[in-house]
Amino acid sequence: MPKYTVAVAGATGYAGGEALRILAAHPDMEVTCVAGHSSVGDKLGKHMPHIPQLADLTVEDTTADVLNGHDVIVLALPHGASGALAAQLDPNSVVVDLGADHRLEERSAWDEYYGGDFYEHWTYGMPELIVGREADGSYARQREALKGVKRIAGPGCNVTATTLAMQPGIAEGLVQQDDLVADLVVGYSGAGKNLKRINLLAAEAFGSAVPYGVGGTHRHIPEILQNFAHAAGLSADKAGEFTLGFTPILAPMSRGILATVSAKLTDKALAMSDAEIRAVWENAYAGEHFMNLLPEGVLPATANIIGSNAAHIQVAVDRKAGRLLAFSAIDNLNRGTAGQAVQSLNIALGLDESTGLTTIGVAP
Repeated sequence: MPKYTVAVAGATGYAGGEALRILAAHPDMEVTCVAGHSSVGDKLGKHMPHIPQLADLTVEDTTADVLNGHDVIVLALPHGASGALAAQLDPNSVVVDLGADHRLEERSAWDEYYGGDFYEHWTYGMPELIVGREADGSYARQREALKGVKRIAGPGCNVTATTLAMQPGIAEGLVQQDDLVADLVVGYSGAGKNLKRINLLAAEAFGSAVPYGVGGTHRHIPEILQNFAHAAGLSADKAGEFTLGFTPILAPMSRGILATVSAKLTDKALAMSDAEIRAVWENAYAGEHFMNLLPEGVLPATANIIGSNAAHIQVAVDRKAGRLLAFSAIDNLNRGTAGQAVQSLNIALGLDESTGLTTIGVAP
């Protein structure tokens, strides 16, 4: 069978580069176009020497005329940049937006955290997301909604780590909705490929950890709450029933997110044993290829998931504090961005969703 042709916009950024790295080894995809802004006219090899098979592609301008004509279009652009462009793209192409423009369902949430033009919500690209219950009582998953779609909104990386850690507890009513706390240790590539003196120069980043986006201001918060609402079987307009104290912390590593998500136990959970609570996570992720609930007592570490589309998960109960703690480790550029996008593209195109992706990390 002929391969699907792929155009990648934002090809010389971190997210675009990771998409190219994955797609270059995908047996059913062929990258035939790379687009950028400040890098227009350069050979891709100047910016992405780690992908030698694509080195001779010339970076073209990011326009609809350049991107159209390809089976698949990946938009790895800053928020606000992909929405207007997407409206000009071929409706027959499968388009995945790695940015924020099509993630949120509620305009009020967009206006509060982003501002500017609000674009229509696209099918959300997190296959394992719990979105309520099937008639037989089993979990309904976002995977079904992705089959055959032409427009996919890639989730945020911090959103992915936080959602995958805690969603089983929310789906089963084990945690109180008004007392969720998420603290994330985040690699510097999550801040994007740009030069900023404060915190993003090596001399200031090495040997130092620093919080950012604090005080309820981080733009991933409404997306997390949207996911929590769906995990509880609610619509996005009920996201306000949840509260989240969210603190990301930049740490001196290039990739990776380690999320610690906690909440007070409900009466239902207090009546359960630790083993019964753990079984909720076992059931939620049984058969999910990229979800790895670690053996009891083994905690996730970012070193074990770098370069993979896997999420390492753990759950623990703090009886003295009356809290449940859920942990996840993901590669922010792979599972948190480009890998999850390829997984969703695979589903949309009718391919095995694991094609071109790996669960194997590169530790140490």
